[in-house]
Amino acid sequence: MPTLMPPLRRIGLAMRAGFRRRRHQEELVLGLVRELARLRSEIHYANLIQYHRLVMEQSSEAMDDPALGETLSTLKAVTERQRRQLLFANREYATVLLAHRIGLFDWDELIGHLRVLSINPVFADYWRRTAEHRLSLPHESLEATVGRAVDVLMEELADDPDEWWVVGDGDGPQSPDSAT
Repeated sequence: MPTLMPPLRRIGLAMRAGFRRRRHQEELVLGLVRELARLRSEIHYANLIQYHRLVMEQSSEAMDDPALGETLSTLKAVTERQRRQLLFANREYATVLLAHRIGLFDWDELIGHLRVLSINPVFADYWRRTAEHRLSLPHESLEATVGRAVDVLMEELADDPDEWWVVGDGDGPQSPDSAT
């Protein structure tokens, strides 16, 4: 003859089963939240890339058509050739910065790419001519942080052009979005 389970034991088993179901549901919800955060990040990066693509298309048109080039350039007293070169230098800088923003380059790799750009005389001219533009950036923004790093690179290059390749102390944002 089967014995009847005492009522307290049945209640305890039901409660434990309920707790297990609740814990399982909480784990599912946490997994969904993590996946949503990952998707949000991917969408953010996709939007950055799309914006970059649009700006690059406009830049290409401006480099091809002198009349459009004048609309993108705020620099005074530059020849048509210089304007095209400066627009292209800006494109290179923006592309390297984008690579860092989306996580393709860490801080050290970003600085390495910028160090190589900095030895180019056209980029150096671009950097010098656009110094005033960077003054309006929020101090803690990624662009301002990177701008200060490039300023240091340019100073180091001016002080000792034979040591341009020496890597600095690596101070900078630790993740792609840490300074944005």
